[in-house]
Amino acid sequence: MPDSNLWKWGLPFLNIASVVPSTHALGPGQRAAVWVHGCPIHCPHCIVPEWWPDSFSHLVKPEILAEEILALPEISGITISGGEPTLQAAGLVHLIRTARSLRDISIICFSGFTLEELRTRPAETGVPELLSELDVLVDGPYIHAQNDNLGLRGSTNQRIHHLGNRLKEFDLSSQPRQIEFFVEGESLVMAGIPPRQFRSMVNWALRNLGQF
Repeated sequence: MPDSNLWKWGLPFLNIASVVPSTHALGPGQRAAVWVHGCPIHCPHCIVPEWWPDSFSHLVKPEILAEEILALPEISGITISGGEPTLQAAGLVHLIRTARSLRDISIICFSGFTLEELRTRPAETGVPELLSELDVLVDGPYIHAQNDNLGLRGSTNQRIHHLGNRLKEFDLSSQPRQIEFFVEGESLVMAGIPPRQFRSMVNWALRNLGQF
């Protein structure tokens, strides 16, 4: 597949699918949520398959994104998902380090790869550096049949790894989930880990939307 990781080619941009400036649904505290564009894993029942293609979405320099994220003084962390974040690891390292030069924040990152797989990635991919910056990694592909509607992971095969000292006091595997919706231009953006019945809930809402 084509490679749209611009950082690899010396171009200092992240390829971003969406950003929510403030949410309480993706980890402790008030957090910014960043979704990168592009994913080769293609988990069945993924709720955002439109973010799979290795194509350009919204290009932004990490230092600009960091400043925008921390414009809200109450933001205490960033949650990164996608897409597959580790495909843009070097750019995300720059984002995290820039943000932490401005404020001590926690970082949660989701990946469809396992931690063991990620630890085999060579240094030039930026993945080892990214892992060193994360406080929490939620790893593994989403398996719809194992979605138990609990915790900060989509399915029970996924593991929550505390890689840093921040957030160690929080139970992220069994707390109730919450979902928040935001209007972004003409689109509706969801933040949070969806329940197993999410698609049927959305389909029901769309069928009955005209009745409200």
